[in-house]
Amino acid sequence: MTQQTVKIHPTAIVDETAVLASGVEIGPYSIIGANVEIGENTWVGPHVVIKGHTKIGKNNKFFQFGSIGEDCQDLKYAGEETYLEIGDNNTFRESCTIHRGTTQDQSLTKIGSHCLFMVNAHVAHDCIIGDHCILANNATLAGHVELGNNVIFGGMSAIHQFSKIGEHAMIGGCSAVNKDVPPYVMASGNYAEAHGINSVGLKRRGFSSAQIMSIKRAFKIICRNGNTLEEAKALLEDMVKESPEVKPMLDFISSNTRGIVR
Repeated sequence: MTQQTVKIHPTAIVDETAVLASGVEIGPYSIIGANVEIGENTWVGPHVVIKGHTKIGKNNKFFQFGSIGEDCQDLKYAGEETYLEIGDNNTFRESCTIHRGTTQDQSLTKIGSHCLFMVNAHVAHDCIIGDHCILANNATLAGHVELGNNVIFGGMSAIHQFSKIGEHAMIGGCSAVNKDVPPYVMASGNYAEAHGINSVGLKRRGFSSAQIMSIKRAFKIICRNGNTLEEAKALLEDMVKESPEVKPMLDFISSNTRGIVR
């Protein structure tokens, strides 16, 4: 453990094998277990438990009562060595739970950078989360779920295991997602259905009006015009030549095996 400029509250418990970079602060009554690595200027508030094997990047914030890197809630788990990796500049608000992976997958749960996890968000084993994602209060990801970059997941919503959410998609609050959600799509309901594209989010992220119109046309081809996925693929392949922003949608439905929301 690096001692230089590290602040550890007297009531905190930090395992001697933990590696804490400069600028790390550990709050009252928090527990940092063996095989934990915490990057520069990361703040761990009071009553947080972080277990290994967990590797955390720099400038992260963990608010009170979080459980980070805990054994997964999977009856097949038998104490194997599994991992959690967290990038930089993430915020984990009160009572977030993030579990390590399982050997039945890649033994890894992975979170990117610049994400916000609001109160009581849950990320189960083997989830892969991109950059700039937001999980609102009580959002729940089952095991093996994948979120692309810039996904917003509404409060009180849940997603079935092995499902995927494409980049820039948005899930409405109180939704139950049991199929994959293509990039850019807004979905909500129980079970979730597609209701359009995340045009406001796309504008905020610098997409032009022409690009957004192309994405809207692609959405209609996939979800509104009665095409089979094979027919939609053929139509999108023609669109991509003039509108490369549509390619993520084509790639997503081409690799899909679970079905998509429509």
